[in-house]
Order: sequence, then C-alpha cells, then structure tokens
Amino acid sequence: MEIATRMSEELGRYLDLASDQAKLTAANMANIDTPGYRAVGMDFEAEMRGALAEVAAGRSAHPVRVSEVDGLVARPDGNDVSMDRESLNLAEAQLRFKTGVALLRQEYQRVMDAIHADK
Repeated sequence: MEIATRMSEELGRYLDLASDQAKLTAANMANIDTPGYRAVGMDFEAEMRGALAEVAAGRSAHPVRVSEVDGLVARPDGNDVSMDRESLNLAEAQLRFKTGVALLRQEYQRVMDAIHADK
C-alpha cells in the first residue's frame, strides 16, 4: 500500500533535483584537471517550477536540462571549473537535500497523525 500526498510527491521531486545538482557539481569537481572541460549546471529554480507543474498535471518527471555555465573564467588549458564555486554549489545542494528530508519527514508524520487520529 502506498500513501502519497501531493506535498510528498513535490518534496520527492525536490530531493531528486537536489541530488541531481550534487551529481553535476561532483562531476565538475572530478574534472577540475581535465583540459578543455567546461563546467555544467542546471537552473534549480526553473527545474523545480517544471517539477511542480508536472506533479500538478500528474505527469512523470522529465530529465533535468543541463547546460554549460556561462561567464566563468577559463584557465589557459580551457578548463573553467572553479573549486570555490563548486564547493559553494555542493554546500547549497546538501542544504537543499537536508531541508527536503526534514520537510518530507514532517509530511509523513502529518499523514501518520491523521491515520491515528482516532486513537
């Protein structure tokens, strides 16, 4: 038996996006010494808006749109990954994920409270 609410579906998508952001950041960090590598990223807010619209319409999740990050300074070897920028992005993704887990925990507790309201 599956118990899901719209909020739990939305939070699930939020966690998926936070995880995707962390994976993209890890890939950038792993390629910091790769000549010619260009940092990639995603627009978290736009992706979340799209995910909320999908949940509202009952559609399944679409793949995350990944693009090269514009405006970064490239080193002489063509690589534009900045460890400072990626560390900040990773911390942001971790904070988002922890926040999503806490909110999802509260949502499931709310559902459990409603199930056990008669006791």
